[in-house]
Amino acid sequence: MKMKSQIKLVGAVFIAGVVLTGCGNSSTHSKKQVLNWETPASLSTMDPAQSTDLYADQMMLASGEGLLRMQANNKVVPGVAKTYSVSKNGKTWTFDLRHSKWSDGSQLTAKDFVNSWRRTVNPSTKSQYAYMFSDIKNAAKITAGKLAPSQLGVKANNNYQLTVHLTKAQPAFKYLVSASCYLPENQAALKKYGHRFGTNSTTNTYNGPFLLKGWNGTNDTWHLVKNPKYWNAKNIQLHRINVQAVKNPSTALNSYESGKLDFTYLSGTQVKQYEHNRNYHLFKDTGMFYIEMNERKDRLLKNRLIRRALSLTINRQQYANKVLSDGSVPAKGLVADNMAKRNGRDFADQAYVKGAVAYNLAQAKKDWQRGLKQVNKKSATLTLVSDDKDTSKQGAEFIQSSLEKLPGLKVTIQSVPLNNRVSRAANGQFDLILSGTINDYPDPDDSISAMTTNNVANNGKWHNSAFDRLINRAENTDANHESARWNDLAQAEKILMTDQGVIPLYQQSLATLIRPSVKGLQFMPTAPEWDWTKTHMN
Repeated sequence: MKMKSQIKLVGAVFIAGVVLTGCGNSSTHSKKQVLNWETPASLSTMDPAQSTDLYADQMMLASGEGLLRMQANNKVVPGVAKTYSVSKNGKTWTFDLRHSKWSDGSQLTAKDFVNSWRRTVNPSTKSQYAYMFSDIKNAAKITAGKLAPSQLGVKANNNYQLTVHLTKAQPAFKYLVSASCYLPENQAALKKYGHRFGTNSTTNTYNGPFLLKGWNGTNDTWHLVKNPKYWNAKNIQLHRINVQAVKNPSTALNSYESGKLDFTYLSGTQVKQYEHNRNYHLFKDTGMFYIEMNERKDRLLKNRLIRRALSLTINRQQYANKVLSDGSVPAKGLVADNMAKRNGRDFADQAYVKGAVAYNLAQAKKDWQRGLKQVNKKSATLTLVSDDKDTSKQGAEFIQSSLEKLPGLKVTIQSVPLNNRVSRAANGQFDLILSGTINDYPDPDDSISAMTTNNVANNGKWHNSAFDRLINRAENTDANHESARWNDLAQAEKILMTDQGVIPLYQQSLATLIRPSVKGLQFMPTAPEWDWTKTHMN
């Protein structure tokens, strides 16, 4: 999921979308147009239907391209579609495709989109992002197993024209078709590789600015090289992007200082050390981090008092300042601050429920004891799952310490690789799990609609009928009534927070070091965050 505002190149930079022009000395790789990049997590997949994490999105949207392409400042530009039109009622979108090719030289056609989207909504694919297609005619019935994927409301009129029929007007559809889950898929590659499709760099075919090379499915180094078959290859200046997944911030910083990286993330004390460095940049995105509680597995967590007690034990300001120390800020809810405004009022402020993100240990203990009594328990043991990045481990330890202040509660941490954490979340293999989302498009609905009862992304299976009705009203009855829709969504988030459907923790900021020789790098507060199509080395 994804988001935007003001810029200051030294100190805090809170921006919606920005292009870094850079200045200063060239790096040792500048003449070769090689960028050395760090990512904090391993690559989990290159299958658009299976991706659920930001870092996979970044690689897929560098090596793939949808109908439209996201750029800085929440703008979309032509991608595979050179033009598009929308009917007066907003329900029919027609995309005229340019003549472009896959990396194997074969022609990319409208059928590649049709077949890709049908595969994603097919329940047998088990895509967690199938809900992103819910506004397309028949998509919901297909994912529910009530209709065949061939009934999806998308049609290839010919090789280079695609028509999409929506169930209702959806102005944000232009953002959706730029997301990784809407990428086309090469049907020959799908047929050839089957279940291995996208599991390494060779089991895929690409149509984007770059080609992924050197990823065997488990290694932590790979690279992107310029795709000569890309329709706009003449304007892609980088020849190669070397990517290293570095989970230890100290190791990443050492690599940057030794000239092995042109870009790196900072964390903790590193931020204080470098915040006045000319290469320091802080980007505030729409990444929201929270704890999901498994209500389908543990009846203890079905109890609202228990859920609220867990939340009240966490001092979010201390978490942001002492554990993260990277410019991230305490969450106001599940929707990012400064992401959406109406009549000058920020959505996060309007939907704010103070008690859902407050720190109050005394009240937490009272709620805990009352909740235990209601479920006939005197103690509890819970497992907290996190990924194995150092910052995630530190966060898990802080949360463990906070939760265990509740009498009779024992919390065990399980730190696993990111792709394992993602699969455990999807399969309900957790009691508590540290999760995070970043908006795919700049709208509150993108943040909170995933918490509806039957949404596959609702991993904890929280359920509230009033919440479901409000989301349904916002997406249907009030879809074309801006004020009513806004109020529906604000009320829905208040219900989510009051009922403590999740435990919000913090809104992410990205503290980075970027060499001045890196020019034209685009940042977007929504996924995929980084775009290299205009980047070059000076």
